[in-house]
Parts: sequence; structure tokens; C-alpha cells
Amino acid sequence: MLLGILKESAPGETRVALLPESLKSLLAQGIAIIVEAGAGLSAGASDQAYVEAGATIAADRNSILATADLLPLVNAPTAADQARLKPGAVVIGFLKPLDAPAELAAAIARPVTLFSMELVPRISRAQSMDALSSMATVAGYKAVISAADRLPRLFPMLMTAAGTVPPARVFVIGAGVAGLQAIATGRRLGAVVEAYDVRAAAGEQVRSLGAKFLDVDLGGISAEGGGGYAAELSEEALDRGRDLITRTAAHSDVIVTTAQVPGRPAPRLIRRAAVEVMRPGSVLVDLAAPAGGNCELTKPGITQQIGGVTLLAPLNLAAEIPVHASQLYARNILNFLALIVKKGVLGVDLADEILAGACVAHEGQPVNPRVAKLLEAAKTPAK
Repeated sequence: MLLGILKESAPGETRVALLPESLKSLLAQGIAIIVEAGAGLSAGASDQAYVEAGATIAADRNSILATADLLPLVNAPTAADQARLKPGAVVIGFLKPLDAPAELAAAIARPVTLFSMELVPRISRAQSMDALSSMATVAGYKAVISAADRLPRLFPMLMTAAGTVPPARVFVIGAGVAGLQAIATGRRLGAVVEAYDVRAAAGEQVRSLGAKFLDVDLGGISAEGGGGYAAELSEEALDRGRDLITRTAAHSDVIVTTAQVPGRPAPRLIRRAAVEVMRPGSVLVDLAAPAGGNCELTKPGITQQIGGVTLLAPLNLAAEIPVHASQLYARNILNFLALIVKKGVLGVDLADEILAGACVAHEGQPVNPRVAKLLEAAKTPAK
């Protein structure tokens, strides 16, 4: 069996699916590994390091695509790459099957087996494969560091001979993995941190990190969704949260917003009015920018200055810390591979709930029912 590691082709992508130190257990099973030249350079892994680990380096990307039985990736392959995949190969990565299922049509028809790391079920047995949480951890940390770099104020309280400098005030919206990491990072830097989440159950985690949890009465509406995510809320319930956010924004130096619902546009929680009441020099980091943004003024991928407020809308913060992001992702991939590669033999058992949940397509047919429905809708001409 041949496993291929490609250099990621998406603009700005610096991560790699597997690092040299990830290969030992795979090579011990008799798996041959071929790496595209330069695949790990941005993540601190040289071609020589891969060779020393036991892999082979190849400059011909197309030959890897055509011969690899197993292809772990960070991002979905392009249509051109999909057309060159070996029929029957297994591809694993962040494939965005709920956001852009039609872009996987060429691979499905090839046919290849597609596993999407976004779809790994959030169950205890799959925690070590939860790449979304791994990347959210990196993004939550980097969001606060980016804000601190832009903020024209200090984060910690300082008592000096020239007087006392008050601490910065950080407001985190969404207390999922990224939000909790943002809270923890803000606290480590010495800021006073407040947080809001529509899920009242998140309050205990927020308070355990030393932050203040802001609760909103949603009128008895349940905000708990599946897999630890928040559910989609009605406009009435969202408005109650928006009012709180606007009031809190007025005294916040930094806002980090992380609220997302899988497969849906990000909820618009921050009105223009909330940005307008922020003090000049304040910073807003919208981590939901890839899904459209939590702020109604967000332009994904574009940094804006709005009335003296810096609005950051990064599309791939994890790629800004490629060494540790790649290390975490590689561990997730290795744990997932253990389900489909046993003693060097590749086998896909869709009776396993993790594999069934993460599988987008197998043997030329969509497996995930949501993806199948979206693909069918894409084929249906608009009336």
C-alpha cells in the first residue's frame, strides 16, 4: 500500500497532513510513503527529514495522485487533482462537504472513498480524531494574540511609578473550543474577560477559566444542539443576545467572536451599532468569517478600519501557526487511520459509527445523507 503526502495548494495554506515524526507507526506496518517535494517546509519539516524518517520524496505531484492508495490532506483536492486520483483510493481531510459538496463531484465519480474530518462524530471514542477541535484551539489562541498585537493598549494591569495601567477588557462570544481557548489566552495575558454563549451550560466552563459569564434569558428556548454545538435560534432569541452584545461592546477593548453552526451560515450576532459604540483603537476578531461572519460588517478575509475599530476577518488562522497546527492535525489523522489500516491492510468498515459518520462517499455513491441531499439539489435545475 502506498500513502501519499501532498504539498497543500490552497492559497495561504502552510500546514501539512503528516509530519516526519508521524510516519514511524505507518512504516512499521509495511506502508510505503511518498511525499511531494516541499510538502512540509512551511510547517518546519524539510524533505531531508522525511527521507530520514523513511519516506521517498517525489517532485511529480501527478504521479503521487495517480498511484497513492491513501491520501491524507489538509484541504479538499482541487477538481484537477481529483481527476487524477487513483480509482478506489481513500482521501481524508477537511473536505467541506456541507459547504461545497458539488466541488467533490469529480472525486465521487472517479470513484474514490472520501472521509471528511469535519464530519467525525463528537463522541468519546472519537475525541482523539477531532481535528475541528484541534484547529479551533489554535485559532482561539491566535485570535487573541492577533488582537493584542493590534490593540494600542496593554493587556495586563501594571502598577508603575508613573501610575496604574488598567487591564484590557476582552469579550468572547461563543464558548466552544475556540472561545474557551480565547478566554484562557486572554486571561493568561492579564485581561479582564467576559464571555457570552447562548448555551447556559457553557457558563460553568467559562467561570472555571476565571472569566465572567454573561447570561441571557432566551424565554425558555433550548439552545443546545447536537455534538456540543449550539442550535440555530429564532430571530427573537438572537435579538436578546444582540442587545447584550451591543451593551457589552461599549466597554470592551477586544471582541473575539466564534459562534458557528455546522453546515450553516454563521449567525449574525454583532450589529453595526455594536461596532459603532466600541472605543477607537478597539479590535474585533471574527473567527466565523469563513462562514460569512458573526458581525454584519464582516468582509471575509479583509481587515477593515471602521470608526477607529479594527475588524479582522481571518479565513485560516490555524495556518499562521503551522508547526503546532500540523502536529495536532497529524495526530488526529493517525488516530483516524488506525480505523481503516490494520497491519498494513486498507479496509473500510462502514459499520463503525465513526467511519460511517465521517464518510462522504464510497464506491461512487454519497454515503452521508446530508451530503447526498445537497448533491441531488445541486443537480436539480432551478425553476
